[in-house]
Amino acid sequence: MAEPVPPTRSRIPGSGLAKGLAVTLRTMTKKTVTEQYPDAQPDLPPRSRGVIGLFEENCTVCMLCARECPDWCIYIDSHKETIPAAAPGGRERSRNVLDRFAIDFSLCMYCGICIEVCPFDALFWSPEFEYAETDIRDLTHERDKLREWMWTVPAPPALDPGAEEPKELAAARKTADKLAAQRQAEAAETAGTAGTAETAARPGSRTEPHADEQVRAAERPTRPMGESRQQTDQPGQEGRE
Repeated sequence: MAEPVPPTRSRIPGSGLAKGLAVTLRTMTKKTVTEQYPDAQPDLPPRSRGVIGLFEENCTVCMLCARECPDWCIYIDSHKETIPAAAPGGRERSRNVLDRFAIDFSLCMYCGICIEVCPFDALFWSPEFEYAETDIRDLTHERDKLREWMWTVPAPPALDPGAEEPKELAAARKTADKLAAQRQAEAAETAGTAGTAETAARPGSRTEPHADEQVRAAERPTRPMGESRQQTDQPGQEGRE
């Protein structure tokens, strides 16, 4: 058997138009939020994804960012250099030297994977977005241009008062404390050595006799062995007599 069809409500003609006009009226009574760009710059959040900056000193040419990029818009060229041994008999080391680091922003989809996978914090987000070009080839930013974007990277937000100290700061603080303790120990050792030398050079020190005492001991006459025995035997001889 066919199921009974529920009765449909009769719609009032023009009800949809009335709802649309109601939305328009509510919007007209609110304050406008339109920003007059470019006369007024927008207030962007600190984590906005505008452009990518490169901190070249941290890059080790590990190629992780280029491998993980889904658009293949990162181009890296490098070469190897041999570092001589620091000590005689040591081994030579080789390191990668960055020759080219470029990002094609005409292909980039701003996913941020390259920044997330970088193990040495060489890539950062900048909120700058005003880098439109009339030629698409100019959207490929070389490492010099990417380094300039680093000046626009905002400072990281402050941690919560109850948050743990970052591992990087803890390691740096531990190293600084260790160096300070080592310097204090060296200073104390140097002061102790200087104090010992000063005490040894002081007149009347027990470690070294005074020069005058050495002279008097050298000038003191010594009795011959025979004379001392003769003087010792005199009382006995007198008794025998």
